Amino acid sequence: MNDIIIQFIILLGIILTSALMITLRDLLGAAIASAAMSLLLSLEFYMLHAPDVAIAEAAVGAGVVTAIVVYAIAKTERYEREAP
Repeated sequence: MNDIIIQFIILLGIILTSALMITLRDLLGAAIASAAMSLLLSLEFYMLHAPDVAIAEAAVGAGVVTAIVVYAIAKTERYEREAP
C-alpha cells in the first residue's frame, strides 16, 4: 500500500515538472525542470524493478542531455523572446 502512495507522489512530481518545463520562459530553468523530471522518472523505473532502465535514464536523461542543453543555452540567448 505504501508503494502505491509513493508511486502516486512521484507521478504527480513528474506531471508537475513536465508542466513547469513547458510553461517556463527561462530556458535554463526549463532545462533544470527537465533534469528533475528525468530523475523522478528514473526513480519510478527503479520502483518498478527495472534498475538497468533507471540507471540509463538517470545517466542519459538527467546527465548527458541536460549538459548538452545547458551548453547550447550558454552559446545562445537564455530567455525566449516574446512573440510580436
